[in-house]
Amino acid sequence: MLDRAEERQGRVEGQARLDDDSVGDVARPIVVASVPANHVYVRHLSAETGSNAVRLPDPDPAGGTAAASQKWWPPVMLEPSWVETHDFDVFHLHFGFDARSVADLQALVASLRERGRPFVFTVHDLRNPHHVDRELHDQQLDVLVPAADRLITLTPGAADEIRRRWGREAVILPHPHVVPFETMGAASARRSVRRSGRLQSDFRVGVHVKSLRAGMHPHPLVPTLVETLSELTGAVLQVNGHCDVLDEGGARYDAELATLLHDYAERGLLDLRVHDYFTDDELWRYLSSLDVSVLPYRFGTHSGWLEACRDLGTAVIAPTCGYFADQAPVLSYQHDESGFDPESLARAVRTAYDGHAVAATSVEERRHQRSVVGSMHDRLYAELLRTSA
Repeated sequence: MLDRAEERQGRVEGQARLDDDSVGDVARPIVVASVPANHVYVRHLSAETGSNAVRLPDPDPAGGTAAASQKWWPPVMLEPSWVETHDFDVFHLHFGFDARSVADLQALVASLRERGRPFVFTVHDLRNPHHVDRELHDQQLDVLVPAADRLITLTPGAADEIRRRWGREAVILPHPHVVPFETMGAASARRSVRRSGRLQSDFRVGVHVKSLRAGMHPHPLVPTLVETLSELTGAVLQVNGHCDVLDEGGARYDAELATLLHDYAERGLLDLRVHDYFTDDELWRYLSSLDVSVLPYRFGTHSGWLEACRDLGTAVIAPTCGYFADQAPVLSYQHDESGFDPESLARAVRTAYDGHAVAATSVEERRHQRSVVGSMHDRLYAELLRTSA
């Protein structure tokens, strides 16, 4: 499954390319109400220099200054009253509508129409990873996808699903880097030194159960990983999880998972690390210490975690649910809401152990990609404004 994303790259680039002839110079910066603005994906949609899009800062939900709080949840920009009283050229929705009712979103769309503001929607999630039941998210998408003036998504598979479900075409633009370029460069240098003198005993596979979301189901994966890695010389399984899930009395304590992990750890079969949320720097250090990260999802669509791993040179074993294999070169295993295939996971681990996993992307590649993605967004905004005018 390593080459699936590479095979479809030509299609991605072709669909991502906007018509240059339809977009002219814009005399002034385009003001974008981006929901949210202070999210790493959104921050990296602008080229490092020279972007013509200016994204408004997130209003503080608590009523203070956004600069002081740096909070964006729940997004104030989703309120019709905000749309009606603030100046912007384009409204671009990414995340944050999870808890909004269908009526709320219909009111938002009506307010945008009333003001004549173009509406762009990037479809990140076709199956919400936080919702056990998909009904609400499907209803939300049934409002947003048909109403958007332009749709964007991250992969050909997601674009195909959007076409099947709503008869709409989405521009395909890849996920930009997650990790800062300076951190990427330092991690790449450390990994090169490590691998130049690397013994097979350095092979470390990580599963991060953090604070369990509805779409995560690591329980059946752990026994398979323990058994498989025990057969590989020097391989180590490291499981990290948050205190609220793995400590008794935690707000999201999962007794079944905690008992399983502690039992294996006490028997020396895995390296269990229980902690609170990582800072960004702690997360980058953790990911770059792994050879492979296994994504324990049973449903989902795309993954920022996958992109962070790519930035840091950590190979990814991803489930067949969603469109992770379209998003980037990964090793795949069978896992979705219908079930889990242990042998497919064992096979993927052995393949990675044998050195056949595609991992890193370079700083130069990511920098170029960010420039292209930023330019595409600028052109899309300008095209919409020209059309609406």
